[in-house]
Amino acid sequence: MKRNYVLEPLGEMKAMYQAYHEEIVELSRKNGEIVLLYGDFPRGAAGELFQKEHPDRIYDVGIAEANLITTAAGLAGGGYLPFTHCHSIFAVGRAYNQIRQNVAFDKLNVKIVLCNSGMLWPFMGGSHQIIEEIAAMRVIPNLVLVSPSDPASTKKVTRAIAEHVGPVALRISNPAVPTVYRDDFPFELGKAVTLIDGGDAAIISTGMVLADALEATDMLAKEGIKVRLLDMHTIKPIDAEAITKAARETGAIVTVEDSSIIGGLGGAVAEIVAENAPVPMKRVGIKDRFGQSGTIPELKEEYELTARHIAQAVRESVKKK
Repeated sequence: MKRNYVLEPLGEMKAMYQAYHEEIVELSRKNGEIVLLYGDFPRGAAGELFQKEHPDRIYDVGIAEANLITTAAGLAGGGYLPFTHCHSIFAVGRAYNQIRQNVAFDKLNVKIVLCNSGMLWPFMGGSHQIIEEIAAMRVIPNLVLVSPSDPASTKKVTRAIAEHVGPVALRISNPAVPTVYRDDFPFELGKAVTLIDGGDAAIISTGMVLADALEATDMLAKEGIKVRLLDMHTIKPIDAEAITKAARETGAIVTVEDSSIIGGLGGAVAEIVAENAPVPMKRVGIKDRFGQSGTIPELKEEYELTARHIAQAVRESVKKK
């Protein structure tokens, strides 16, 4: 199968949060309007570097996530370009009203970085592993929601949202993930990337599980099942055209995410498929459960997020065609 834009073999293991910070520091050197805000969240190496270079452009509001978003809204109203940082569970759980009312309703140019997004966060357990952020964020009008899959795509997403005028929520997972993309891959907000062409089924993935989806396509290729693989890095506005095209041309869809399938990417894709091109479909993701502590491999196995589980979902969908 032909692979588009994919490193062979996969590249450096790096946390998307680190890649994001490398890019935001670079952007801040060119754009004096960028300011960083933190709420009970470690700044890390890049935050410390930003502090040294721009001590008057970094703010720590403490354990006050609602105030974090409100402060960012005020700075945006004053002409700055604020990026907020806190644990995703608390951005969604404690500042949802501020995101809705103060940022999205008024279409303010605030970038909400949802740190430690998704279920695959090994040591904090179910109280901090968030399963509902995609469902919660994508229902808010005016809010763009993006979910990169590796360090290379994280940097391109960061550049793109800095240029986009309007509210954006950015999902960033914490564990190190392999670099999937070559640096020259094309990126556009709202347009899925086709990594593999195939006509027997389509996998639509978002976030840090892209490498697992890629592995699943290799497993299936050995069985003669040719799978199209789409990286749905923008969940809102979602690429309905690519989804509909994949459904019509392959006849079977499997979604893959590290978030809840209820209202998440699986829900979003199901809505489009049901309205435009009904085909057999399976959703791989968190199935109405809270998280728990464990290693990343243990969590993927427990919550059926491995390449083996993805491949099985494809087989089941293909059988129903």
